[in-house]
Amino acid sequence: MIQLSRSKRKLEHIRHALSREDLGMNSFDEMEIIHQSLTDIHWDDISLQTQLGELTLSSPLFVNAMTGGGGEKTESINRELAIAAKETGIALAVGSQMSALKDAKERRSYEIVREENPDGIIFANIGSEATLDQAKEAVDMLKADALQIHLNVLQELIMPEGDRDFSGRLRQIEEIVENMEIPVIIKEVGFGISMETARQLKNVGVSYIDVAGQGGTNFSKVENKRRKQPFESFNQWGIPTAISVKEVKSVFPEAHVLASGGMRNGLDGAKAFVLGAKGFGMAGHLLRILMKDDIETLIAEIDHIHHEFQIAMMVLGAKDTYMLDGKPHIFTGRTKSWLEQRLPSF
Repeated sequence: MIQLSRSKRKLEHIRHALSREDLGMNSFDEMEIIHQSLTDIHWDDISLQTQLGELTLSSPLFVNAMTGGGGEKTESINRELAIAAKETGIALAVGSQMSALKDAKERRSYEIVREENPDGIIFANIGSEATLDQAKEAVDMLKADALQIHLNVLQELIMPEGDRDFSGRLRQIEEIVENMEIPVIIKEVGFGISMETARQLKNVGVSYIDVAGQGGTNFSKVENKRRKQPFESFNQWGIPTAISVKEVKSVFPEAHVLASGGMRNGLDGAKAFVLGAKGFGMAGHLLRILMKDDIETLIAEIDHIHHEFQIAMMVLGAKDTYMLDGKPHIFTGRTKSWLEQRLPSF
């Protein structure tokens, strides 16, 4: 009965995430890259290949964690996402595998990703409550190239049936990082990573962080829609994505940072790279296109995002993605005010 409830919840999450609402502030609108009128490179020399620590990615874009554990519906979605990822050469993260770790019948909705994309870069995904054995099982399930561990305290607290005990989570993360032979990526679920959290993660050996900031799918609102008496005061909670990248890099400059949370296009991705990110993820935007149209439209959108990213590289004189880091830029509005108060020397 508990597992049936979990499957239903996964489908409810998809339904609510697909309902396009005002997403509020997008911090990338308060960041401007300074245009450069001269460039000394040829379009054909631009490479989208990205080095994310130990991982070599053929694209800076990846499909971030969304689905799995909802039966045939999520199996179908994951199949098409995997096909699109294979056709466009981008990495793909599955949604939380905790449901499959607790009920073997749900494994199929995740395993389909590796079946459809046997040679692609796949990220496994577990919650911070997972044990080392569960982490290894999740990775083996997909023959994954990296493992995401998601942090979702606020989501769980608003979720009617969510966890309430978060003791020992940092120690469990440390044990997994110490014993896994593939990169372990710590990610938020839409509320951003602060500089204080980044220091804690650094101290236990984490070197890969997906900030997953405020600006995209809002899980406060998603879970509040499932409550009879919602906690609406938390609907605007979180650290916006561009700000979160700056916060993490300010105290952990050597971290391999991924930017996600409200990423809308290739220009947002390029801005994230200017701030020091090594990849950018999209979830809700890509899922909406797939569900509204079809896989061909999704593939065309990914190609368009790549093209946008390359245009930004061209006008900034960057043949390689790493060359975007630190290109001239300014901040305005709330983002500027936030950074001035939190990072006086930014």
